[in-house]
Amino acid sequence: MILAGKKHEDDRGIITFNNEFDASEIKRIYTIENHSTEFIRGWQGHKIEQRWFACMKGEFEVSVIQIDDFAQPSKDLMITKYRLDCESLTYLHIPGGYITSIQAKKEGSKLLVLADYALGQIQDEYRFSLDYFKK
Repeated sequence: MILAGKKHEDDRGIITFNNEFDASEIKRIYTIENHSTEFIRGWQGHKIEQRWFACMKGEFEVSVIQIDDFAQPSKDLMITKYRLDCESLTYLHIPGGYITSIQAKKEGSKLLVLADYALGQIQDEYRFSLDYFKK
């Protein structure tokens, strides 16, 4: 799920880049900035739509669950956690069939989100309460 980015620094400044990322599927781009590091945005995801996350400022923890049944998912599904920071342009790819929760780990953090469907193009959004899944 991780597409590792890189960073180059010289006397002119810093360039972060990701030459492995193919943006040809992207239809929508937006950013997320949580108001507090205590707030957790989630659980939310899609059966079909894919998303890619990259940290533009600060640091985020993105928790990911592969859903077995979107109508009534098992409560004990495995949660995988990823840390994204702004030091390199690393993308976390979330394919269809997964949900996420997102928490900023530093004040003022900003997360870039890319999606492969335009807003309203399909009805494919699923939400579950934060306490639905056992930790």
